[in-house]
Amino acid sequence: MSQGDWQRDVLRELGQGTPSSESPDRPTATPRPTHSEPATDSKAGSPSDEPGPAPGPAARGPRDPRVPIQAPQSVPTVDPRLAQAMGRPVHGDSVARRTGRSLRTLGASAAREVAEETQRARELQQPVTTGRLIAVTSVRGGVGKSTVAALLSRIFNHYRHDPVLALEADAALGTLPVRLGAESVRWSCAELAQILTPSMQLTDVIGYLVPVADGGWLLPASQGRVGAPLDVRTYRTVTLALRRYFAVTVVDCESLPGEVARTAMDTAHARVVVAPMTAEGVNGTRIVLDWLAQLPHSALATTVVALTANSPDTTLDLKTASAHLRETGVPVIPVPYDRHLAGGGPILNAMLGRDTRDAATVLAAEALQRAVRVR
Repeated sequence: MSQGDWQRDVLRELGQGTPSSESPDRPTATPRPTHSEPATDSKAGSPSDEPGPAPGPAARGPRDPRVPIQAPQSVPTVDPRLAQAMGRPVHGDSVARRTGRSLRTLGASAAREVAEETQRARELQQPVTTGRLIAVTSVRGGVGKSTVAALLSRIFNHYRHDPVLALEADAALGTLPVRLGAESVRWSCAELAQILTPSMQLTDVIGYLVPVADGGWLLPASQGRVGAPLDVRTYRTVTLALRRYFAVTVVDCESLPGEVARTAMDTAHARVVVAPMTAEGVNGTRIVLDWLAQLPHSALATTVVALTANSPDTTLDLKTASAHLRETGVPVIPVPYDRHLAGGGPILNAMLGRDTRDAATVLAAEALQRAVRVR
């Protein structure tokens, strides 16, 4: 597809929905299963009928196109026995807070809020000529990194009309699929890296991805089992091949200083560093920002910090913490404590607190603004 009109081309492909087996220029050795069942097209061959184990993350070298890939089995993201224990989602804002906000929107501030939202929508809907990669990472786990990646993915899916991908490049037990509401996962980065070819169209590729309820697609790093982690070679193969199909790809990286995380931060068009609102979290994030400033290209100029509050009783002074990080020249977007996010499980847009939605929208707009500057 042409670089200038790639968005129009992929949208046309989605509208046509033509199976790859009906296109004469497709390689017949490439399987094209759906998310729930293996492909059974006689022209492409049935991967599930072939003996032998599915390829693992440690596979190396070019694949023999004459040997079909065995389709992996779908695996639930949460054990069904545990899923029954999940309670009802809680709204991010209390009833009193929601009522007070409704009353305030009737005043003079309503026009200003509408103008701000309109401006953000324009920034998020700006056209891109080639797919943009936005990497999300942190200095340690458990600070809301995957939650921020899921929020960004949902914001881009809400505002944009072209394809958006959420790509998990975290450890084997990452939480991005759960946060995006995926009930099961099947194909992972390791398997997909072995079958991607330049001749594949978007309608071929999405057959290997997990559809997200509110729009867009998800590619997990694994099937949620303990095993070999995602390696740099697989990450590079997948991201280089997939970026031409998707306007925006949000990458949920492993925590720094992991090798894949450093590669993702170095090669992304924009970076979001998630910092917890604690003294040690802000201090460690400042060290990461100083490291980004030393990279050969202008990595710091395309970086945004998400300062997350994971407790309603945070004692660190927000103004002082933000100022310490802004000394490096990066914008700092505070993401407030949200009862809905703190409860875990799938993120539901309608249950998010208003301040959380606003912060996520600003964060997405800031990241995309920086991503489009990179040529």
